[in-house]
Amino acid sequence: MNEISMRGTRIGALSLENDLHVVPADRQVLTYICPTGHSTVVPFSTEAEDIPHTWGCRCGREAKAQGILANMASTDVKEERYVRTHWDMLLERRSIAELEDLLAERLELLHAHELPALKTA
Repeated sequence: MNEISMRGTRIGALSLENDLHVVPADRQVLTYICPTGHSTVVPFSTEAEDIPHTWGCRCGREAKAQGILANMASTDVKEERYVRTHWDMLLERRSIAELEDLLAERLELLHAHELPALKTA
């Protein structure tokens, strides 16, 4: 058997290293409070650049940061990008009048039994 192998250990078991001389990273702790009064404490690195002004609360509402981050100007908040929906993209390709014509044609085919109806599960 190989002399280098360590007896009594398993792969993926406990590490043989200890935490004696390990210095944890500096952190800042922020508190977020939602409108219902729930508070959430979130630790961030002191080197973190993009710390959110709002945090999702456990009740589903948005909690706002308290303390130093809350005092910062609201102009620091990045503008949210507008998310286009399927309807927005459809309106880029067709006008409302064209869509109404297409709907009328499809309804005529459906009522004439020339178009198979969609199956529902």
